[in-house]
This record gives sequence, structure tokens and C-alpha cells, in this order.
Amino acid sequence: MSLVNAREAVDSWAAVTARSQIAQLHLVCSQVGNALSYRLRVMARSTISRFAASLSGRKSQPSVKAALEAWFHEVRRASWKNSADLKRSYATASIVSSDRVVFNIKGNDFRLIAAVDYRRQVVYIKWIGSHGDYDSIDARTVQYED
Repeated sequence: MSLVNAREAVDSWAAVTARSQIAQLHLVCSQVGNALSYRLRVMARSTISRFAASLSGRKSQPSVKAALEAWFHEVRRASWKNSADLKRSYATASIVSSDRVVFNIKGNDFRLIAAVDYRRQVVYIKWIGSHGDYDSIDARTVQYED
């Protein structure tokens, strides 16, 4: 792909995104031929930081924080078009509805519930907690609370 064609593709992509109000997507030029790929956006990383901070003083805090950060970076690099793509990346994830997914964190000691908008390539963190706390919530409806 020539530089002129690449610029035209980017300009065309930018116009489409502006019209469809998906300006948050990050365009990443793939190293594989002419393909353009999108990276998932995770909303909001601060949720992960606040949860890790809430475990301050616990022996497991550093490992939970590291596991959540690893999950964040893995998801940011992903490009899921549907739940089947997600399951290829995370075989142990549980699909609980058309947009809700439960991820096992730190060897299933903790759970992270996210809503995934495959079309817009956005992952919304809805809840993070221990496996025990997970048993007392409804993964299909829980919402993150500040």
C-alpha cells in the first residue's frame, strides 16, 4: 500500500467515524498487508486502579493488581468482532448475555464483569470482586458504583 493510499484510507476512515460517532476507536495500521485493525477501548482503567487500591494491606493486593493490569493490556490489544472471538482469547470467560462477560482474574479468585460493545470495540467494566462476592450479585444486571 502506498503512502498516498494509506493517507486516503485513514482520511476515509476518519470521515466515516465522525459521521457514526465512533471517534473513540484507535486506528492501528496492521503489519499484515493492507489490513486496518481496531483496538478495544476499556472503560475505565480507573475502576481497576480503585479496586486494587481497595485491597491495600492485603497480602494478595500486589498479585491481584498485576493480574488486573495484565487483563487490561491483553484486552486493549484484542480485536473481538463477536463473543466467539472473545472465547478464543479467553476460553474460561463466561458469556452471560449478548453483551455481558465474566472474566476470571488471578486463577478464579476474583471476577471481573464487563459489557462488550463489539460494534464500537469498547469494553465497559461493570463490576470487580472476589469469587465469594460474585455469588451474591446478578452478573447480567450489576452496574459499577463509585
